[in-house]
Amino acid sequence: MNSSEHETAARVVRGRNRIRTGDADGAPDARAHIQRVALDLFIEEGYDKTSLREIAEKLGVTKAALYYHFPTKDDIISSLIEQRIAAVDALLDWAESQPRDSATRLQFVERYSVLHDEFVHENVIRFFERNQTLINTLPAGKRMREQMLRVFALLTDPADSLAQQLRRAMALFSIHASWFLLRERPGTGEERRAAALEVATELLAAADRATPTEPRDPTD
Repeated sequence: MNSSEHETAARVVRGRNRIRTGDADGAPDARAHIQRVALDLFIEEGYDKTSLREIAEKLGVTKAALYYHFPTKDDIISSLIEQRIAAVDALLDWAESQPRDSATRLQFVERYSVLHDEFVHENVIRFFERNQTLINTLPAGKRMREQMLRVFALLTDPADSLAQQLRRAMALFSIHASWFLLRERPGTGEERRAAALEVATELLAAADRATPTEPRDPTD
């Protein structure tokens, strides 16, 4: 978008086509509202089939008002990924300042489950699950994958057996799996999270109890 188009968009946003969220406090978060509306459309109609024009129409504004916040659909998705990266980074920074032990690993997984369960909008997780190919093409998606390697480095120990490392990694995957395996089953979101944490805790405890059949050299 050139400077002239940007100025036009800014005028639209400030004028009669300002994006409204219905918040009563007088300080609506327009970007968050756009994200929610766009995600609803992406889930209902598919990412490829949804245009910026359709998103603007759903919001009840002009395309220029939408362009002011997000020039492309990819920008909407990248913004959601960046928010998730920032939230997980904060959790990792906390964990890396703690002792590297079983208690820290368990607390990390517990806090991660809350973050995963309450992250902005349920459709964020659903979109991530259904559109891995798209996410893998975005720079923000690459950063998210790199971040997951940092997460696994926190949870695992290279000196452990491969089975122990896999148990700890699967503890985290159980949090993710609860979304797409248990979503349609009877029960509340809180019950789903509790089930995922129960499995994750069992896997972490099993990894702590396991004795490698043969010592592993961390430099291997």
